Amino acid sequence: MGMHGRLTCLLLLLSLCAPGTFVRAAALLDLPCVVTLGEDAVPGTSVAEGTVSCSNTSDSPNVTLHGTEPSHPFSLITSSTDPMANTTFQVMLRAGEELNAHWVTLYTLTLQATCPGEDRVEKQLFVWVKEGQGLRCDAPFTSAEGDVVRVLADVAPRTPLYAVMPQPLGGLTFRLRNHNTPLVLTHQGLVLAPPGGFDHSKGTQTFRLEIEVMDRKGHNCSGAVRVEVLPSCRPCVSFLEPQQDVTVPGVIGPLEVVTQVRASGDNVRYAILAPLAPTFFTIDEMTGKIHSTQRLEVAQEQLLVQAYNALHPADHATTMLNITVQGTEQRVPSCVPAIFVSQVPETELPGSTLVTLRCTGCEGAEGCLHYALEGPPASQSHFRMEGPQLQVSTTPDYDSKAVANVGFQFTATIVVTAGGQPPRSTRVPMLVTVTPVNEFTPVCPNATTFTVPETAAFGSAVGLIAGTDRDYPPDSLEYSLEGGPAPEQPFSIDAHTGEIRVVGPLDSRQHKSYRLTVRLTDTRNDLDPAKRRSCLCAVTVHVQQAVLDQVPVCTPEVQELWITARSGSRQPVTRLACQGSRDGTTLAYIIAGGNEDGCFQLEGNTVLYLPNNLPEPRTFVLLVEVWGGSGTSRRSTVVALVVHITPRSTPVPPSTTTERTTPLKEHLVVTQMEAVWHPPAWFVAVLTVSGALLLAALGCMARSLLCSNRGPGKLLLGKSPWDVVEKKGDEGEQGSSHASSLEQFDGRAQDPRSPLFSAPRSSWSEVEPLAFLTGRKSELAHRRVGVTR
Repeated sequence: MGMHGRLTCLLLLLSLCAPGTFVRAAALLDLPCVVTLGEDAVPGTSVAEGTVSCSNTSDSPNVTLHGTEPSHPFSLITSSTDPMANTTFQVMLRAGEELNAHWVTLYTLTLQATCPGEDRVEKQLFVWVKEGQGLRCDAPFTSAEGDVVRVLADVAPRTPLYAVMPQPLGGLTFRLRNHNTPLVLTHQGLVLAPPGGFDHSKGTQTFRLEIEVMDRKGHNCSGAVRVEVLPSCRPCVSFLEPQQDVTVPGVIGPLEVVTQVRASGDNVRYAILAPLAPTFFTIDEMTGKIHSTQRLEVAQEQLLVQAYNALHPADHATTMLNITVQGTEQRVPSCVPAIFVSQVPETELPGSTLVTLRCTGCEGAEGCLHYALEGPPASQSHFRMEGPQLQVSTTPDYDSKAVANVGFQFTATIVVTAGGQPPRSTRVPMLVTVTPVNEFTPVCPNATTFTVPETAAFGSAVGLIAGTDRDYPPDSLEYSLEGGPAPEQPFSIDAHTGEIRVVGPLDSRQHKSYRLTVRLTDTRNDLDPAKRRSCLCAVTVHVQQAVLDQVPVCTPEVQELWITARSGSRQPVTRLACQGSRDGTTLAYIIAGGNEDGCFQLEGNTVLYLPNNLPEPRTFVLLVEVWGGSGTSRRSTVVALVVHITPRSTPVPPSTTTERTTPLKEHLVVTQMEAVWHPPAWFVAVLTVSGALLLAALGCMARSLLCSNRGPGKLLLGKSPWDVVEKKGDEGEQGSSHASSLEQFDGRAQDPRSPLFSAPRSSWSEVEPLAFLTGRKSELAHRRVGVTR
């Protein structure tokens, strides 16, 4: 609006203010018609004042204020000290309101005054709003080069480096135009060091910040700050704490020491950077002590304190100091209980109240105390504050992993804050422990059928019952067998692992299967040990009939062999012909006895002789044990080999053409008895006497036969299982017989029952019984062998 427009509007307003015709009514005196008010006027500013009077001085007038805008920012205050005098009124800018010439330039107000029995009087008041003075920034900041700040590279992270407005006004907004900088600009207009600090490895670094400042009315100014980062020096000036909070609980007088800041370095001096003219505090340059400038009851101020080297001002550091003075009437809230410790079952429903705090310390209106919950995210997600009440927001499930990770305990702090300046608060620590509740019943496993052989030994494992339980700790179960072990139920179960074992004999002919009932009972799932849950599981155990392996059969079981030792490699002696069970299980062969010098070894079922330069002929009695079957049901038999070894250097006489007659071969009779029956004592006695008489009769018969056909020598096999004793005979007869036997001996192993082997005379050799141990049982084998020469 130009000058001409303003004058025209003013004349119009003055014409509207012209007095009218006189009537008997209340009189509005001293009220201006037009008032000019700047938009930077603060709330409570007086706009206009006036008086009102009635024709009858004893009456009291009623004055009201109206405006063309329903939400005009003005209020009316009336006062009268003398009822007989005029009433004074005042138009003021309402609290919390502000003027803006860009929004409203002219306000039209109407004052109405009425007296009893008189006409109402109205008068208009025009408030003209003019633009205020624009926002201005300091000259170094608004210059082309901008303000310059020099800091050391070892300054602490997020240390305040620069204040854009030394005395910032309320409602200012700071915006950074260039974002290619590691520095931080706060909402209060402070430039902070990078969160990670500066790089010490680089030299001098320069950062430029272009900043724009704007107030609420849209006025703005802009400037730049150049931060030069200098290489660190030693020792350099530094504060131990980049920020300090100081609270003075009572009233302090002028020039009292509030606190003291300390910095390390050489020639340290102290100064307050912001605000430039502190209102309440000052600092001692030499000692760093902060003094009050006046008596303070309630005050709060933020100081940016710098410590620098007096000889090298570039070496400096800053710290932020927050000073709060609390008067004696400003008390911190007090709460009961001061510490809250409780237990909550895991089934506590959301919305349940755990405790209601009773706090005092706020003398103002009701509701001046504010309650907030601070703590880990887990605690804030399960609990909340509803006024002074601590409530459950989410059920704390004891069986969940989230509750287990915090150790079934939630910690937090209830912060109670009282209103006022500055705000006062107290903290109530809380500890809530979640207790378990047995909610779920154990569940049986899917596979509850097992098979066990009827030959299972005592304590053999049958199977494992792995039950499940969803309560924490998971699967903490006890196992028991309904009815317990009995002849009808030859099993037991481990109470902790659920493993079923055999504790009695099994017979598939009597019981092909057993049906067991296993009880699963949970443990340690509730705060009350008596509250336990259980379930019954049906288990089936099938008894498998045992199939015994057959004893290997070897043909023959006793052999007598002659070989001539050769020099060089191993020499085969014989190959055993043995047959095992019908399923074709591979047989195993071992030399059980007679191999004193290690002259023999086995390769499968072949017996090999290892030449060892025998000086003279020697006879060996080998016992070869043959095993069949597998596992615990293995069975075995024993084969006896009588091997005569003749050295190669022994002379062999020339063979004669004397006709030899081969006697009829006596069948080899092998009798093997296995003691598996336990007869009564009288039967054993009768059998023993009968056997003794029979053996005596047979011995007499054999002696008579031997006396009639007595040979040169006799081979005895039976004095012991391992020795062969040759009985000495007549030396002349023995030499003749030996020479005859060597006439047709070619050094190869021969079977004494073969027709190719003959002797000049026949004789009977009595072989006493052989006793040896087969398998894991003691089997007494009695063999009577007839050998033909």
